[in-house]
Amino acid sequence: MGKIYESKRSPSAELMGSEFVSFDADKGELTTRFTPPPSFASPRGAVQGGLIAGFLDEVMGGALLAVTEGSEHGTKLPLNLDMNLTFVSMVPLAPIIAKGRVVKHGRRVAFLEGELFDEAGNLLTRATSTALPTDIPEGF
Repeated sequence: MGKIYESKRSPSAELMGSEFVSFDADKGELTTRFTPPPSFASPRGAVQGGLIAGFLDEVMGGALLAVTEGSEHGTKLPLNLDMNLTFVSMVPLAPIIAKGRVVKHGRRVAFLEGELFDEAGNLLTRATSTALPTDIPEGF
């Protein structure tokens, strides 16, 4: 499991500077490193909030992709019904570590969590999502 996420990247993931780090199948947890480009800067010099949501969406979605890879119902991507974010600290324009995990999933709904950390391991942002597991689009 997790091999598909290592080999496949969406254009948005590439734009965000996404780099696969690891997948822990026992925890259902994907770890990714992002290197935000300078164009992601807010007027305060940190990553803009909406773009922070993109990092978390990517890592939570990647976790579902990795967990469902090769399952009897097929590999799935999430279609978010909601996403809640808690901003703990500003996200720097520097490499960050993202952890996304599948809390629970079935054929109709998935519950996901994600966190962003700075390189020292300090929590920056936390997110949860309720999503519909959907088939992977053709050509992905």
